[in-house]
Amino acid sequence: MSEEQRWDLESLYAGGSRSASFHSFLDDLETNVTSFSMLLHNAPGAMPSPDMGLKAVLLTMQDLSKRLREASAFVSCLSAQDMYDTEAKALQARVHRVRSIFTSALAVLDERLSQAGDETVQSLLGDPELAPLSFAVQERIERAKRKLPAEQERLIARLSADGYLAWGDLYDTIVGRMTAEIELDGHPETVSMGQLANRMAQVSQRDRDRLFDVWERAWAKEADLCAEALNHLAGFRLQTYEARGWHAVLEEPLEMNRMSRETLEAMWDAVRRNQARLLPYFAAKARLLGVEQLSFVDVDAPVSAGTARRAVSFDEAREFIVEQFAAFSPEMADFAKSCFEKRWIEAEDRPGKRPGGFCTSFPVHGESRIFVTFSGTPGNVATLAHELGHAYHQHVMRDLPYLATSYAMNVAECASTFAEAIVSDAAIRAAANDGERLELLNDKLQRAAAMLMNIYARFLFETRFYDERKRGYVSVERLNELMVEAQREAYHDSLRRYHPHFWASKLHFYITGTPFYNFPYTFGFLFSTGIHAMASAEGTGFADKYVALLRDTGRMRVEDLAQKHIGADLTQPDFWQRAIDFALRDLDAFVELADRLS
Repeated sequence: MSEEQRWDLESLYAGGSRSASFHSFLDDLETNVTSFSMLLHNAPGAMPSPDMGLKAVLLTMQDLSKRLREASAFVSCLSAQDMYDTEAKALQARVHRVRSIFTSALAVLDERLSQAGDETVQSLLGDPELAPLSFAVQERIERAKRKLPAEQERLIARLSADGYLAWGDLYDTIVGRMTAEIELDGHPETVSMGQLANRMAQVSQRDRDRLFDVWERAWAKEADLCAEALNHLAGFRLQTYEARGWHAVLEEPLEMNRMSRETLEAMWDAVRRNQARLLPYFAAKARLLGVEQLSFVDVDAPVSAGTARRAVSFDEAREFIVEQFAAFSPEMADFAKSCFEKRWIEAEDRPGKRPGGFCTSFPVHGESRIFVTFSGTPGNVATLAHELGHAYHQHVMRDLPYLATSYAMNVAECASTFAEAIVSDAAIRAAANDGERLELLNDKLQRAAAMLMNIYARFLFETRFYDERKRGYVSVERLNELMVEAQREAYHDSLRRYHPHFWASKLHFYITGTPFYNFPYTFGFLFSTGIHAMASAEGTGFADKYVALLRDTGRMRVEDLAQKHIGADLTQPDFWQRAIDFALRDLDAFVELADRLS
């Protein structure tokens, strides 16, 4: 592999997990966070000038939040690139400890803000330095009113370091040590879980079934430990919710995503009404694969029209992505080009890397880093475009105050999915023949199936799991049953084989920072698809509107964002139906082409 496929972390903090500059950065951060916490806990209740005092506290809080994000990003990159890096794990534990101190201090700040009174707060936000933070401050006040008194919230934060956060770390440890022994074309190989997932997407039907068996056995072997982590993560959340008087498990994830229950229900209602439209696609794909019905793993499998699929080189992927971004926005293309040139992307296909892909920001440096495992599939190209979309989102907000850039996960998936769609549609248009076009249409439709079916299955599973977890520990066997039941419902019982241990294999169930790490993906997919439909109709003139929307994602609720920038009411079905229609507009073309070529 050439160096261009490995990201550059040295320009951020040289020396990896033993970096002297990062350790110094973390030392300063811990000292400053501790001082900030002591200030809030020990400052007199009646300050001579409350508005000035709060101003200084808020600006300090913003600075510390920015630096804590930087520290978390660097440690995440170290852990992802080498799951065996024990120094990185130690750093991660330290960052968790600093975060818990900071979170504890914020509980005191929130209580002070909520007690300050409307007049004081409005006077405070009238200050030119704080006016851009108005949404973030008001949001903190409203959320604080729904939480426990500061002392109890501080206790929750302190306990989370060795409780809640530690269970998430345990899952990372489990995944990091996992390997599988496989044999393809007579060549034995030891692979990571991320590599095994890639192999399943690249092999023949017979080998895919065999590798899926290996995949299921690997996760079954670790299922008891995964179940411990999942049950205790959920238990910690449920106990916290009960103490706060939150009776609906979706209350926190909905608030974190700045969206209403009405919007969520309108979206899922539209999804449920349209899922069956994908069944002809499944039937056509099964014919192409030579099976009567698809299995769970076949849904994400490539199709072939009789010719071997040519691997896409990393250079080809780079050139194609930059070219297609340019057709929409030269600024977006220039930014993507710079990400490759500056080596902000970790793409090498090697053992020891964490599965999946992500983009993380380094707000102190004003940079991003992208993590993928690139093995030459069109899906890898789409993932790369997806993560570059995340990085572009962060880029267009770079001049805003840090607290104004804190966007929720659901709108975070807007820019990424939009970027992915631009590249996907362009690849279909540029297809050299019917066989290539069929493969690319399949890649596009299987992403729609993931968002409308797979993500919905995750939502059903997690909702039902939490209902049962309220009554006690949920066993491995029951978790498997809940998972298969959810998959059968979401896929309209159309598959010949399901994935019982999906709850164990999917990292998203174990992410501590974001409960219900599922419905925001479907929201982002459909929201961006609706925007894509508008962009297709308006042409290049839409690029400026798009940037304006992205810049507001950290300072508006989603219903207000949609109303302001695209004139849509997200609590009604119309927008969601138009988005689904646009997402599935190539379905008939795929079925017709599949019938002709199969």
